[in-house]
Amino acid sequence: MGMANYQQFQNGPLTAFRFLVEVDGRVVGAFSQFSGIRMQMQTIQARGGNDIRGVQEEIPVLTSYAPVTLSKGVLGTSDFLDWVFSAAASPETGPVNNRLRRTLNIIALDDAGKRCVTWSLKNAMPVGYELSPMDSTRSEVLTESVTFAIQGVARRIE
Repeated sequence: MGMANYQQFQNGPLTAFRFLVEVDGRVVGAFSQFSGIRMQMQTIQARGGNDIRGVQEEIPVLTSYAPVTLSKGVLGTSDFLDWVFSAAASPETGPVNNRLRRTLNIIALDDAGKRCVTWSLKNAMPVGYELSPMDSTRSEVLTESVTFAIQGVARRIE
């Protein structure tokens, strides 16, 4: 980590409300919420190969990633939502896009709006879509939420 990046973190942790979303390296819109990333490693317990004491150790065997969800206000059509809907069956056919899995970057920004930390979600594939309830008695923003299955995570300091 360079000295400039180190100094950014000296002022305190990053805020959760300043972030960008990229698909295949291109910013795809302003999102109001990201569910976060959860990774879990399953292990088996075994005796170490040359351990004469019989001490049990944990050996990682499988890694799983929980689905992630992005939410934003409804703004009309976009290439991003075209990708999302291409993963679902239409009235005439099944999924039509041969590029369902893509890299999804979540980029945390510092207080000056500069890129600070990027989480790359590998092989992200849309698996869910939800429109918030429409209620004439409330004044909330109408939002769309998209859920993705992912197959890996990489984290880097910008």
